[in-house]
Amino acid sequence: MSEVEQPDVSAYMSGARPEGTEEYVMQQTMVRVKDPKASLDFYCNVLGFKLLMYKELPQWKFNVYFVAPVDASTIPEEEDKRWAMCMNTPGCLELTWNYGSETEEGLVYNTGNADATGTSNGEKVKGGFGHIGITVPNVYRACERFKEMGVEFHKSPNAGGMKGLAFIKDPDGYLVEVLPQGKMEAEPIDCMGVPAEGGEGYKDNSK
Repeated sequence: MSEVEQPDVSAYMSGARPEGTEEYVMQQTMVRVKDPKASLDFYCNVLGFKLLMYKELPQWKFNVYFVAPVDASTIPEEEDKRWAMCMNTPGCLELTWNYGSETEEGLVYNTGNADATGTSNGEKVKGGFGHIGITVPNVYRACERFKEMGVEFHKSPNAGGMKGLAFIKDPDGYLVEVLPQGKMEAEPIDCMGVPAEGGEGYKDNSK
């Protein structure tokens, strides 16, 4: 395999932000969901997010729900203040529910990871979207909790070649990466009984 020339990206790590962008916020990623209640149960009860703001838009036949890992006590009661907080909170997830999707059979939306959902010929597509990610104090303890709650795993912490991180699935099949907030260290056995030694190498999930 030929060696890939790596781009020099060091310049993007230093210096002031371009003029006029100083207060820009990376506020949201939007994903479409089949069943808003199932998705809110997952993101709020499994991952510990809170519903910051939601809007029901029957005239356009969809609703949006903004969730983020915040303390519920900080969420204002007044709608305009909730909206302002939401729009200034980095890393929100916007869950969009199009009316009627909840009645469709099986999975509805393509997750971007070598997924055939929604394709006309049933063939998998090379997607661009990969996953969202959370960080936790201890990946192994978090994954034990996820397993107890019946969460589906795409990769347990010791599976594959990259140890100490995991991927779980939300109700629509979107991947959520689980990373440590400190050093990435492997434990001998993970929640699925997979040992740290051995395992396959890295797999490109876009294909």
